Amino acid sequence: MLKVGITGGIGSGKSYVCEIFKRMGIPVFHADDVSKEIVETDSIVKKKIIDLFGAKIYLDGKLNRKAVSEAVFKEKKLLEKLNRIIHPAVFNQFEIWTRKYNNLPYIVKEAAIIFESGGEKFLDFVITISAQEELRIARVVKRDQAERNNVLARIKNQLNDEQRIKKSDYVIINDEKTLLLPQIINIHKDLIEKSSNDYLNNK
Repeated sequence: MLKVGITGGIGSGKSYVCEIFKRMGIPVFHADDVSKEIVETDSIVKKKIIDLFGAKIYLDGKLNRKAVSEAVFKEKKLLEKLNRIIHPAVFNQFEIWTRKYNNLPYIVKEAAIIFESGGEKFLDFVITISAQEELRIARVVKRDQAERNNVLARIKNQLNDEQRIKKSDYVIINDEKTLLLPQIINIHKDLIEKSSNDYLNNK
């Protein structure tokens, strides 16, 4: 079984592409969703976050995400420390999750910051979803009812498309002009073939 990452900047359409993979029978692990759950359910993670930000960072057991965002925006080293707390816990959940699908050719891990966290070292291939920045901004403003400046600030905290593409094995263009499904089908077929070869080589 191959482990395949899907990444891309905010508003690139990762979730939409992952839904298509799901419809093709490929399980998808949503790392960002798992991380949101872990910070409120994992007692060890919670303690480390409280040690980092203080007890008031949780309100009625819920992480005050607005306060976290404001804190890491002012001091970027806090974001690095926070990621060092969360990412190992998410990685452990991913490893447990993958064991259920050993009979499949490949599985997908969707994560916004695969390269920023060094997660590509634990994956066989990475797919980047690419779209123009203005299109991504428009999508997020509409989706989240967000301010344009806030979206731009989030984009600046991530790698740009050029950097991601250089590190990736596959690229899917999601610009609302290029047909999406043929790109996904071609990658799907290639991964099936690579998985078969990998199986034969390691049999």
